Amino acid sequence: MSALKGLRDLAFVLFATMTVLFFLLRLTGDPAIVLAGEGASPAQVEAIRAEYGFDEPILIQYFIYAGKLLTLDFGVSLADGTPALEKALISFPATLFLAFMALSVNLMISLPTGLWLGQARKGVARRGVRGLITVIQGFPGFVIALLMINIFAVALEWLPTVGFGGPATWILPTLSVVSFLAPKLIRVVEANTYAALTSNYVRTAKASGAPDNVILWRHVAPNALLGAIALVGAEFAFMLTGLVVIETIFAWPGIGWLLVQSTLSLDFPVVQAVVFLMVLGVFATNALAEQLQATLDPRIGNARGAG
Repeated sequence: MSALKGLRDLAFVLFATMTVLFFLLRLTGDPAIVLAGEGASPAQVEAIRAEYGFDEPILIQYFIYAGKLLTLDFGVSLADGTPALEKALISFPATLFLAFMALSVNLMISLPTGLWLGQARKGVARRGVRGLITVIQGFPGFVIALLMINIFAVALEWLPTVGFGGPATWILPTLSVVSFLAPKLIRVVEANTYAALTSNYVRTAKASGAPDNVILWRHVAPNALLGAIALVGAEFAFMLTGLVVIETIFAWPGIGWLLVQSTLSLDFPVVQAVVFLMVLGVFATNALAEQLQATLDPRIGNARGAG
């Protein structure tokens, strides 16, 4: 029943999103004028409208679009004639790669830092780290990206600034994304760690003589990480849709970069295919995070089953 409900919710979200997107795109401009180019005659523009069906009434265009959508037919790119979904799928792995890289680095930084902050309640080092986290959290990701480009690419000439090539090209985009995500995850892990350390089961473990490192890694860390799974899932889902600026800054050939280019050129079919993949990816990521939480904590699964 839950799987059927999930599919029903996915179908509704996709239908609503793609419908709203269809009408919003039609308000942004006439792609026939863009395709015809400067200096095109009205007859040439009308011929292009007729070729792509833009001369039909808007509702007729919508019903044709909706019917094709059921078979995942988004049409072809107005820019180069490539099937729109194929063009989006080609760009999707680059975004997934950047998201997985950022997620891995984020976990490697945030989990130990959050655990340490959660148990180190006092000290100059702790205040310094928390102050640094607060400062970083106050900057948008693209500002840090531009700062790192100026320092490591322009001033020091250590790293390339654009493209998707070898490992050197991965560093700045990955760190730019991590700088935005890590402060939130560190704070959640820190709060969960502190809550676990002050819980009754930890007090019982201490009273029984369990060593501090055993208490931390056997009792505290698993509970702190369990509470962070939802945020990790939300952050990964965000990366599937929210890397547009970072991908544009670094000319990273992902779906965010493709979305910007296609929007600027009024390439409606590609924009629609990209948004479709984004919605599908976000929904799948959230469902996976919920399932992982329910598997690791039976109480969550039982509560959802009862609901």
